[in-house]
Amino acid sequence: MTDARRAAAAGPRARLDLLLGALQEIVLPLPCTGCGSIGPSICPDCRRALAPAPSLRHVGDRGLPVWSGLDYEGVARSVLLAFKNEGRTEHAPPLAVALRAALDAALPVLGTAPVSLVPMPATVRSSRDRGYDPVRVVLRRASLPSVRLLRLQRRAADQRSLGREDRLRNVEGTVAARGADGRRVLLVDDVVTTGATLTEAARAVRVAGGIVLGAITVASTSRRSGAR
Repeated sequence: MTDARRAAAAGPRARLDLLLGALQEIVLPLPCTGCGSIGPSICPDCRRALAPAPSLRHVGDRGLPVWSGLDYEGVARSVLLAFKNEGRTEHAPPLAVALRAALDAALPVLGTAPVSLVPMPATVRSSRDRGYDPVRVVLRRASLPSVRLLRLQRRAADQRSLGREDRLRNVEGTVAARGADGRRVLLVDDVVTTGATLTEAARAVRVAGGIVLGAITVASTSRRSGAR
């Protein structure tokens, strides 16, 4: 499908992203984020690699269910990192499609009662440095309303070199919730790795009186306990 046809089929925000991306590629061709070939910012082959393949895994001692749209590897990993760390917000539409697919996989299990989508909170510093909150941008591009119930009480240390147990200790007490009383909550994040951050957020929501049904993410690492 051409950029123009994709834009015509997309929603208003996604259409603007696609058109701006197409204009940029005409004026200043860039390497594909996925494979490095010169041309579109995401070439046709890499765009096909971003087709959602929803999966389910369970994290934490309570087995919190987490539905994800993509495996966090290869093209998906490259695109997500560029979106989060390099200001490549034109990559939001395919990531939004993946998040929507994760939600569609979760909904049949959650029942028909209302569910509040609650994004994980970003630090003030990361939002200021980036100029945007990646999780909330993807939610908006997916046209999914969300409720801000979570706030950071303190900043955890860098988790990248930590194992699962150390991550759990590191994030303990970092998140608080308010306004959650009686709400049925589905947490939202970009990537789930060990699940420590989501587990801490779920604890905070429960302390505030909310009912945590699970979480949805754009992507998940290979630490899986469930099947597609």
